[in-house]
Amino acid sequence: MKKLLSASALVLGVVGTSGVANAAEEVNVYSYRQPFLIEPMLNEFTKETGIKVNVKFAKKGMAEKVEQEGEYSPADVLLTVDISRLMELVNKDLVQSVDSKIIDENVPSQYRDSEDRWVALTTRSRSVYSSRDRVGKLGDDFDYMDLAKPEWKGKICTRSGKHPYNVSLVSAVIANHGEAEAKAWLEGVKANLARKPQGNDRGQVKAISEGLCDVSLGNSYYLGKMLADEEQKTWADSVYLNYPGKNANGTHVNISGMAMAKYAPNKDNAQKLMEFLTSDVAQQMYAEVNFEEPVKPGVARSELVASWGEYTADDLPLETVAENHTKAMKLLDEVKFDL
Repeated sequence: MKKLLSASALVLGVVGTSGVANAAEEVNVYSYRQPFLIEPMLNEFTKETGIKVNVKFAKKGMAEKVEQEGEYSPADVLLTVDISRLMELVNKDLVQSVDSKIIDENVPSQYRDSEDRWVALTTRSRSVYSSRDRVGKLGDDFDYMDLAKPEWKGKICTRSGKHPYNVSLVSAVIANHGEAEAKAWLEGVKANLARKPQGNDRGQVKAISEGLCDVSLGNSYYLGKMLADEEQKTWADSVYLNYPGKNANGTHVNISGMAMAKYAPNKDNAQKLMEFLTSDVAQQMYAEVNFEEPVKPGVARSELVASWGEYTADDLPLETVAENHTKAMKLLDEVKFDL
């Protein structure tokens, strides 16, 4: 997708048909997930069930679009990234609960809403990238809280503190350590920044390769994406991927996930699709295509991702993380993190 979309122009492409239909053997999906990632799974679902999948792809505006459509919305399943975006749908009362024994068996409770309004499909760690030449591999005792130590002054790069990925990390720090300690941590990290927060996660790794900083925050799957890109491979080759928190609270993970739209016209088919996306087949596809971690226990990580090492995920329920988002935004403002 090459351009951002407004809420009134959500559609970028459609899988399987030129328009959204409501026939008995169809299901309609609104997706923030890119076509290359989910089309293989949706095609497999159609092959197994005979149910046609119609998809609207977008980069933004999903909640606004569904809210605007109201009870006439054709959306059945909503696919998105980050717990905050899922909670936006929940808080706007745009989703409904799904009672599925299959989903409950496939997805650990930590990665499901307690009222069955959303469910995770994949996890991705909020990792720390370190310069191979100037820092080396960080030890097992390294924790996110260490980023506030004076030894890292002028050595840290990150994207905006208010990007959802970083807000979720700050929310987890609040949940694990309390607001006061989280604020002190943010002040310490800000004091250690090599430059004003900017760019995206890959841009921080580029900055490390160029010697602008020594460590950065970034989602784990970006390493796989960079290694697969001829231009960006040199950036990836300049860093190690580290999983913080092994001897503390564990590594912070976020998710991609899904929910059933409140007025889903094809509710039965929507549930079948949601159950399929938590199955071994779909979970393995996620693992291989986008370098993410399967959420279903027992499904193997890709060989490349496994080569990055093992980690223990922070066992905070994602609902708890989401509950602290407002506090996290407040603290980011108070310390003027992005300024």
